[in-house]
Amino acid sequence: MSSSKPTLDDLRIERKPRQDSSSRIWWGVLLLLVLMVVGAVWYFTRPKTLEVRTVLARDSGGPEVQHTVLNASGYVTARRAATVSSKVTGKVIEVLFEEGLKVKEGQVLARLDDTNVKASLRLSEAQLESATKLLEETRVRVKEAEADLRRTTDLVKNKIATEADLDHAEAAALAIKARLEQQRAEVTVAERQVASWQQQMEDTVIRAPFAGIVTSKNAQPGEMISPISAGGGFTRTGICTIVDMASLEIEIDVNEGYINRVESGQPVEATLDPYPDWKIPCKVIAIIPTADRQKATVKVRVGFDKLDARILPEMSVKVGFRDAASSAPVARRSITLPKSAVQQQEGRDVVLVVLNGRTERRAVTVSNSFNDEVAVSAGIAAGERVIIDAPPGLADGRAVKVVP
Repeated sequence: MSSSKPTLDDLRIERKPRQDSSSRIWWGVLLLLVLMVVGAVWYFTRPKTLEVRTVLARDSGGPEVQHTVLNASGYVTARRAATVSSKVTGKVIEVLFEEGLKVKEGQVLARLDDTNVKASLRLSEAQLESATKLLEETRVRVKEAEADLRRTTDLVKNKIATEADLDHAEAAALAIKARLEQQRAEVTVAERQVASWQQQMEDTVIRAPFAGIVTSKNAQPGEMISPISAGGGFTRTGICTIVDMASLEIEIDVNEGYINRVESGQPVEATLDPYPDWKIPCKVIAIIPTADRQKATVKVRVGFDKLDARILPEMSVKVGFRDAASSAPVARRSITLPKSAVQQQEGRDVVLVVLNGRTERRAVTVSNSFNDEVAVSAGIAAGERVIIDAPPGLADGRAVKVVP
């Protein structure tokens, strides 16, 4: 049986249909667009690094802790402060100070216009000179009258002159002596007049009443100044204010219901609002023995143990009155944190600590609270960095960036 003969169709090579290269390019572009969209969504929705402010937890030093019986607030005041004015009304022609200048007692601060006073002083000096010269002339006349009296007395003894001549000579001598005493009095009046105008000249010079620092400048050259209010807004009643920085103290209004916790000489710890980490040792100077019926408070004066250049008048200050009766301090060690670092979550006190750029929630035990700080006895160690004023909802393990 014979096989079929090969034909030309048997020698044809069959090829698979070619894929369209353009369709593959479009699929690649589509995939790239999808990847870009996914990347953009991830970039804009990813959790961003949050900027936070932190403080270092510091050891409060256990043996130094004392019990606080009362917390209050007040202001730094100066016991010796004055608005300096002139003794006379006049126009300011020269000002020799600026705010912040330290001045000594008696230092010249300003000068007033002394033109009229100077003219009156020159007139009184001329009057004094005239009275003095007239007095010298009268002294010569007295000597002459006394000589005439002696000659007339001798003539009467020798029966040459009459008694009438003697009486006339005596009267002339007494009259000239009386005139001498009057002119002496006139010279004294003229001297007093010169002294008066000299004092008025001195009154045109304004001096510092005590040593201190100028805190305000109230007048400029050309303005009128007066020791009393003249009405209107064109006359100043003071040229500057001087404060004796050595007389700074704290004035506190204590509620009369708690005044029994305060006594003279009691130790006090003060904290200025601009320097919350600076604890200033103080003590009670005096308790003013009267109450304010409107506010139901008693004023307490607190003095600084040591003054510092950072303490300025009218600064707001918070104070803690210590227990003066307790001789032994409370022996405990704790960590001091600002109150803004502690949060309440599920009925517990927690803080957020920054470790390796991420937050870590810690449960802490608050043992005491004073002013704007709290004492933590457990849950955190000294030197760890704690977040203050944490934004609401800041989660545990969140990436954060510490800013000053």
